[in-house]
Amino acid sequence: MSLMAELNNKALRLGVPLSVHLDVTYRCNERCEHCYLDHEDYGEMTTGEIRDFLEQLADAGVFFLTVSGGEPLVRRDCFEIIEYARHLHFNVKLKTNALLIGEQEARRLRALGVEQVQISVYSHREEIHDKITKISGSLRRTLGGVRRLKEHGLKVTLANVLMRENVQDREGVQLLAEEVGAGYTVDPTITPMIDGDTSVLRLRLRPNQLSSVLHDPRLLGNVDEFCAPPPGVDAGVLDGYPCSAGHTFCYVSPYGDVYPCVQFPLPCGNIRRQRFLDIWKSSPQFEEVRAIRGKDLITCSSCRHLGNCTRCPGLAYMEGNMTGPSTADCEKSFIRTGIPTAGMLAGRTRQSVSGLLNIHPAPPAAS
Repeated sequence: MSLMAELNNKALRLGVPLSVHLDVTYRCNERCEHCYLDHEDYGEMTTGEIRDFLEQLADAGVFFLTVSGGEPLVRRDCFEIIEYARHLHFNVKLKTNALLIGEQEARRLRALGVEQVQISVYSHREEIHDKITKISGSLRRTLGGVRRLKEHGLKVTLANVLMRENVQDREGVQLLAEEVGAGYTVDPTITPMIDGDTSVLRLRLRPNQLSSVLHDPRLLGNVDEFCAPPPGVDAGVLDGYPCSAGHTFCYVSPYGDVYPCVQFPLPCGNIRRQRFLDIWKSSPQFEEVRAIRGKDLITCSSCRHLGNCTRCPGLAYMEGNMTGPSTADCEKSFIRTGIPTAGMLAGRTRQSVSGLLNIHPAPPAAS
């Protein structure tokens, strides 16, 4: 077992929130068409409130801290926040669009010992990337920030969210990452707006586009192994937890609201009214999330895909029931393997199995 796996298992046994994602602002200097956030400021936590919150996280046993937004660097105190987090010995990951990273900012992030900087890049073509961000010149400025960070020895990852408009550019972004010495991640998940508006889902990949991504050996390694039918459900899977949200991980908004995950908008408390550890240990909502096992999942508990499905309880929650199936994940499982999910067969997802079969025939069986 790897050290990280051991650390996660121990945190799970002890009920420790090992990782926290903190959005310090929803404000942003880009206006990405797929973004799920409201970019207005309705009363962000002050520097003092965030410093106090970080102390609470340290007392709770948190080790991994992701600082994000919005665009976190639009806060003038962002470096002060990161510096205090490092003073408290958090392993810090920063998510940014890098528009505001000049020579001085790159040097300071290196001096602070930030573990990793994740930067959103949507295309290697300026006209596509800038169209998505709605900011002219944004790709040029972002790549300038990437290169400065790399020059100062920081670990950088290019995060490529895939939509109908840019899916064909993923190889170009991957090559760009290799060129600048950065890592590369791809994410085909588009989520509803934070207020529940689902109109943004029109940007989700079409089934044939998603298939090309899920069967791309440059992204996923051995295609035959990946496309193999999932194993049958066993007792271990049925007694297991759906994901780490609310177990070893949680998300906190710029206003102090605590949720199981950034993609799981179930309000569990607010740190302006309660101590973080009290919310983590005693919130009825967290207790509800933690009580769920594989065997409790509506429809999914009988699904052949249960053991290796990417099912997100947050996406399921936004579709009406945190224990139900997630349309997007049912679609991924089916497209990966050609085997219909229990949710599709039961008609519990918005995409019917017959509709998907007509659009996307099952992939050839693994030899």
